[in-house]
Amino acid sequence: MIALVSFVLFLISSPSFQASALDFCVADKAGPIGPNGFSCKDPKKVTVDDFVFSGLHVPANSTNMFKFGFKPVFDAQLPGLNTLGFAMARADFEKGSAVPIHSHPGVSEITFLLEGKVRFGFISSDNTVYQKSLVKGDVFVVPPGLLHFAFNEGDTSGTAIVGFSSSSPPVQVLDLALFQSNLASPVIASTTLINLEEVKRLKGVFKGSG
Repeated sequence: MIALVSFVLFLISSPSFQASALDFCVADKAGPIGPNGFSCKDPKKVTVDDFVFSGLHVPANSTNMFKFGFKPVFDAQLPGLNTLGFAMARADFEKGSAVPIHSHPGVSEITFLLEGKVRFGFISSDNTVYQKSLVKGDVFVVPPGLLHFAFNEGDTSGTAIVGFSSSSPPVQVLDLALFQSNLASPVIASTTLINLEEVKRLKGVFKGSG
């Protein structure tokens, strides 16, 4: 019995045992950010609050041209998510709102509609469109990296919970990439076949240059 107790105490005090007890890599938002996310916070400074996020019951701000609100719960908002490979968010759709065509490179997405009637869709690499109008209780999944969109078809607002296969999913919005960037208007007109004057108008709407 004495030998067993001594062995347990040895394990607890050994560096290898202590290292194996580090079950997480809580985001150190004051440290450098690398390809795999935030640096790890000193475990001695980790608290339970690093694993808790409050406020998802509050609607996201939707005062924008798309009338769409998005409240992320990524590793920047919930440090305990760092390196875990998933995240979530709340999406709010005002009446007449739309989510512009966008993608999350390398990341898949799943949406659970809580309220409303919202059409979700994505475009496959062979340009096939998969879309459906969802109602309360429906779930829609988008494969990794594909362009996708959503818009409110109902007479009321809508709310959804969105999940991602990354703790910090990247996003590229097609409208912003074209019209909020400094890509020259003639280049956009030539490569998209959009009238040059319309390109310039949209550059003005999205505050782009070029």
